[in-house]
Amino acid sequence: MRIDLHAHSSVSDGTEPPADVVRRAAAAGLDVLALTDHDTVAGVPEATAALPAGTTLVPGMELSCLHEGASVHLLAYLFSADHPELAAELRRIRDDRAVRARTMVERLQTAGVEVAWERVRALAGVPDTPAAGETGQAGGAGSSVVGRPHIAQAIVEAGAAADVPEAFDRWIGAGRPGYVARYALDALRAVELVRAAGGVCAVAHPARGESAPDGAVPMRLIEEMAEAGLGGVEADHPAHDDDEAAYWRGAAKRLELAVTGSSDDHGDLTGHRLGCRTTAFEEYARLTEPATGSAPVTAE
Repeated sequence: MRIDLHAHSSVSDGTEPPADVVRRAAAAGLDVLALTDHDTVAGVPEATAALPAGTTLVPGMELSCLHEGASVHLLAYLFSADHPELAAELRRIRDDRAVRARTMVERLQTAGVEVAWERVRALAGVPDTPAAGETGQAGGAGSSVVGRPHIAQAIVEAGAAADVPEAFDRWIGAGRPGYVARYALDALRAVELVRAAGGVCAVAHPARGESAPDGAVPMRLIEEMAEAGLGGVEADHPAHDDDEAAYWRGAAKRLELAVTGSSDDHGDLTGHRLGCRTTAFEEYARLTEPATGSAPVTAE
């Protein structure tokens, strides 16, 4: 059984609609796919409706977190999107993303980059009328989000960068003219909230965090999250070299956490790599067994 537990759609910063993502997953020979858009499950209904026969979809999201001022990402699975505290935090995150994105566009315009807020919204698939990601009026974890990749695409269209990586490096990466910091959950509290909502978490690409001088998520934080109910560690990731993957597999086993592997596919942005890393079935079963908030969906 081939299982990929980390993939993005155009609901956040992927390039393809959720329906296309699940179709590509099946074409790539995957049996199980987790859709993990940033801070939202808005793509899950479309993905579920388009799910090819015999394919299983795990509802999830990649949750934006902070530890001591630095970014940490958690993959959250099978939680209840209606849990009041978690839903409130997700609204706050999405509202802040919209404010942040608009401010970044304004800074870019001041710097002479001809990007338009209306174009960024269109690239993100956010409607012209006010939405949850901007007003906080709609519910739960179900709204689309505006992210830096959408701004980067607008920068490329404006001719201020050759491609998305250059747009980040030149304009909207940390310390660049258009960069604006964002609100995010404390990582430890995020694990606790997801568990309270009946879900489970795994640390995303731990060797590529921002919470230590070497870029790795601190082991002390992993240990504290494990005590709070963390379920797994994404040891096998395309950005990890062999030594890093081995290190994090060992750390997960020492802490009695599931060892996961995932593609972190973003469509065109990452070269359509669904299934390039996978999770063993026994690790998947171990990770998801405690979840009670929602369930995987398998198409007949």
